[in-house]
Amino acid sequence: MTSHQLFVIARFMDHRRHLPRAYKLATLAMKNVHLAYNQESHPAINDIHWACVLSHSLGKQELANLVPLLVKNVQCATVLSDILRRCSMTAPGMAASPSVDHHHHHHHHHKRRGVAKPLAIDRPPLRALLDAAIAAYISTTHSRLTHISPRHYGDFIEFLAKARETFMLAMDGTQQFAQLLENMKVAYKGKKKLMCLVKERFG
Repeated sequence: MTSHQLFVIARFMDHRRHLPRAYKLATLAMKNVHLAYNQESHPAINDIHWACVLSHSLGKQELANLVPLLVKNVQCATVLSDILRRCSMTAPGMAASPSVDHHHHHHHHHKRRGVAKPLAIDRPPLRALLDAAIAAYISTTHSRLTHISPRHYGDFIEFLAKARETFMLAMDGTQQFAQLLENMKVAYKGKKKLMCLVKERFG
C-alpha cells in the first residue's frame, strides 16, 4: 500500500475515533514518505502535518516515536521547521485529535495530574527535529546557491530570513547562523550582488 492510501485509512480511523489505530497507520505511512529538500509543495505535506498533530495530541512518547521517521524521511527544511513550531506551542497529550471534539471530562482528568507544559525545543523529542531542520536549512542554502540566478536573489534572502528564525530556536543558533553566512561569503564571493544583499539584510 502506498503512503497516501495508508494516510487515507489513518484519517478515516481518526474520524471514527480509533486513535491508536490511526496512529499506527500514520506511523506506517510515515515510513514510506520521502520529501527532498526542494519539495516544498509535495502532496504529502498535509498528511505529514496531520500525523504530527495526531501523535502530539496522543502524548510525548507517541511524538518521540515519530520524530526519527521525520528526521530520516523529510529533508525539506520549511516542513521540518513548521512541524517543530506547531509541536512546541501546546502541551502534548492534551489536545484532542484533529477531528475529535474536546470533551470536558478529559480536560479535568488532565488538570488533576498537574498542568502539562509545552515541550522544550532544545530537549528530546523536539531537539532532534530542531537539529534536522537546521541541517536541512544549511544544505538547502548551499544547494540553492550553486545554481542561483539574479532573479531568485529576493526569494533566497527571504528563505534565509526564515532559516534564521529556526536557527534562533537553538541555544547556539546565533553562532551557527553567523557561521553559515561566513561560509557563504567565502564560497560565493564571486556573486557580489547577492553577497551585498546578504550583508545588507543580515550583517
